Amino acid sequence: MSTTTADLPQPIDSTADRAGIGGHPRGLTTLFFTEMWERFSYYGMRALLLLYMTAPLGAGGLGFDAAQGGAIYGLYTSMVYLATLPGGWIADRLIGPRRAVLYGGLFIAAGHFSMAAAVLPMFYLGLFLIVIGTGLLKGNVSVIVGRLYSKEDIRRDAGFSIFYMGINLGAFIAPLVCGWLGQRVSWHTGFAAAGFGMVFGIIQYVLGSKHLG
Repeated sequence: MSTTTADLPQPIDSTADRAGIGGHPRGLTTLFFTEMWERFSYYGMRALLLLYMTAPLGAGGLGFDAAQGGAIYGLYTSMVYLATLPGGWIADRLIGPRRAVLYGGLFIAAGHFSMAAAVLPMFYLGLFLIVIGTGLLKGNVSVIVGRLYSKEDIRRDAGFSIFYMGINLGAFIAPLVCGWLGQRVSWHTGFAAAGFGMVFGIIQYVLGSKHLG
């Protein structure tokens, strides 16, 4: 089943919409926080990942040696970015970018909560789900940002700059929150915090979807 033009986010008269951050379209606020919480969940979990894998069993970790933990970490981080290629194809050909972002967020949240369970198979399942979810969300959320603006709208470049500020904000806060919880409370509490961050992002994305064009 192919996605028709009507299924895709359509350009709107963006110059008339100045109710969002800094006089930008309201949809930018929704996407700003969607991406902020997604990056919060990603970097929050990643701050704990290698430490958790190489921590001794007595300390609640997996007891992997540095070589094994490093190999898993490297494979995971590379697959996260490679997954954006099939994620973009799926959005273009099958479900559209707006649904791709929503489904991606759900996969990511499920992945973090899977890692919060102290069971090794759930750990690997969580990594797999996060890869799939990030592939669906990461590239397509930027597509929706671009479609908030007409080609003539001079705010377009500034809008992307604001959007990337959300990325940086989430990446900055995440290790402070998830890292502290992971090392002071438990590893799995830190992973769960990353999952709740993505849930917050999904909720506000759904509530603000009417502003996405």
